Amino acid sequence: MTQQGGQALPPYEVGRLAGAVLDAVNSVVVGKREALELVLAGILAGGHVLLEDLPGLGKTLTARSFAQALGLDFRRLQFTPDLLPADVTGSFLYDQRKGDFAFRAGPVFTNMLLADEINRTPPKTQSALLEAMQEKQVSVEGVTYRLDPPFHVLATANPIEYEGTYPLPEAQLDRFLLRVSFGYPTAEEEWEVMRRRMSRRQEEAQLTPVVDARTLQVMQAALESVTVEDSIGRYIVSLAAATREHSAVLVGSSPRGSLALLLLARARAAMSGRDYVVPEDVKDVAVPALAHRITLRPEMWLRQVNPAFVVQEVLSAVPAPASGALPTYARHD
Repeated sequence: MTQQGGQALPPYEVGRLAGAVLDAVNSVVVGKREALELVLAGILAGGHVLLEDLPGLGKTLTARSFAQALGLDFRRLQFTPDLLPADVTGSFLYDQRKGDFAFRAGPVFTNMLLADEINRTPPKTQSALLEAMQEKQVSVEGVTYRLDPPFHVLATANPIEYEGTYPLPEAQLDRFLLRVSFGYPTAEEEWEVMRRRMSRRQEEAQLTPVVDARTLQVMQAALESVTVEDSIGRYIVSLAAATREHSAVLVGSSPRGSLALLLLARARAAMSGRDYVVPEDVKDVAVPALAHRITLRPEMWLRQVNPAFVVQEVLSAVPAPASGALPTYARHD
């Protein structure tokens, strides 16, 4: 495991640092603590997060705030219908002084990329992110460039404005570890947004970094020591399998959904200061981890059935384990 100061970072320390990061982000993004916890869990698990919600609910602010609190290099890329793949990855330009082509890196070469309104660009440009998100590398003109860790994509999407949008294909949706929605604030939260804006006397809010990129990597590595007992692992598999057998589902969750549940449950456990996963950790992340991986039967859309409702039904139907046995992968003969 990655070490810091010669000592492996214990889960309770991961939980303390994660709480400090959340407190910092919550000082700017009012309310929505549960949604922010899910976003941070996705980052700690080493994944990418899709923020799908209506305009003006703090998606872009959330991404920028997390980048500042985590001490990460941050770039924002506005996806538009005329955006080209080279605008994402970079391209070779002719250098007249050297008489040769030189590679100019695109905005994807960063620690945290905000892919703003990702569903407003055509599939060809959307796919330019696929290799970066999955392989942590970019290939341009036959040359492969590695992306420096940590690398995370926080993408925003508008779920209802279909004019001039290109829905993300299943293959791209599957690359996101989880999908998070914020929803409208309460009246008190909305007043708090206005009050804080008047108090700081400027539009932008700047956060002091709580950790840095190196510490984030140590926190991510610490998740590997979080124990997942066999019955919890089989529970995760059963949940994913149940989505494939549900009567309303055309295509259920892939094994990547099971892995997403595993990684996010570990992150939730560490954020709680535990070095072991409990069923509640899995239940907390089931909807954001699985709902976007489910394709409903066409008639279900007419009945206004939501994939999240399917996952909730699966959670109710699949019995949760209650076991204190040691995991088989951790046993030593």
